[in-house]
Amino acid sequence: MQIEDVIKRPLIMTEKGSNLRDEQNQYLFEVDIRANKVEIKKAVEELFKVNVESVNTLIVRGRPKRIGRRYLKTRNWKKAMVTLGPDDSIDFFEDEI
Repeated sequence: MQIEDVIKRPLIMTEKGSNLRDEQNQYLFEVDIRANKVEIKKAVEELFKVNVESVNTLIVRGRPKRIGRRYLKTRNWKKAMVTLGPDDSIDFFEDEI
């Protein structure tokens, strides 16, 4: 699996994500469902040039949604909580003004 395929998007617009980032230096990412912790750690270290201490993962189960008369299920996806070193941080919104 390619490094660019492991991380799909950062989850930065959630209240839990911003609290973890501010208090515990943890960042949330949506990752490929087939990726393991070693691949996630390697991808974050290479893409963002930071030191990763630990990676926790969980599978978020899809919820049933009603579309018209049908009930469909949203897809399952994997969330990764990445803990960085004490002097590392990731700046998603760089100031270029």
